[in-house]
Amino acid sequence: MLIVFEGVEGSGKTTQIQRSRDWFLSSGILDTLGNYHKPPPVIITREPGGTALGIKLRQLLLQEQSSSLQHRTELLLYAADRSQHVEELLQPQLDAGAIILCDRYTDSTIAYQGYGRGIDLALIEQINHIATGGLESDLTLWLDVDVTIGLQRARERGVADRMEQAELTFHQRVQQGFAQLASQHPQRIVRIDANQSPEAVQRDIQAVLRQRI
Repeated sequence: MLIVFEGVEGSGKTTQIQRSRDWFLSSGILDTLGNYHKPPPVIITREPGGTALGIKLRQLLLQEQSSSLQHRTELLLYAADRSQHVEELLQPQLDAGAIILCDRYTDSTIAYQGYGRGIDLALIEQINHIATGGLESDLTLWLDVDVTIGLQRARERGVADRMEQAELTFHQRVQQGFAQLASQHPQRIVRIDANQSPEAVQRDIQAVLRQRI
């Protein structure tokens, strides 16, 4: 099962992914899944950066020195990371029965490069399909946080990366993109109110996971 965590900067994805993995391992729910001789593994990964190649691409994409990166170049670098990620990690682990908790996937590309950068959505859809080979998430948890709150959280962590340094209007467009995607794909994307405390957010996530699994 591929479970993706999405949201704007500072939405709490990293914290909630780790807490969700801890819940999977401690709740006993893994023992009820499928016809396994042992519980399925729960794997945490991210985009960009889920493979050795992806780590290098992440550095290119997020470092401040890449401020001159062209929008289409950015799109294609994310696609290259995703293609490697799917082939090297996601698809083999899914075939082996794993539960994967992934920090960002195709919806981020639509929200950031489509709504944020203004690249044609049909082009992004085509590139996403090529990069994924058609692999979609089974469930996407959209951690919906107020953009200004999220950016403040992100900047409090330390030096802001290239995406976090973008202007507020860019992040507002990204947020609109996530909202549009959630309305278009209610069967796959579930909104989680991420303005709450981390504990309350995790309770809401667990409720969705119990229902969907």
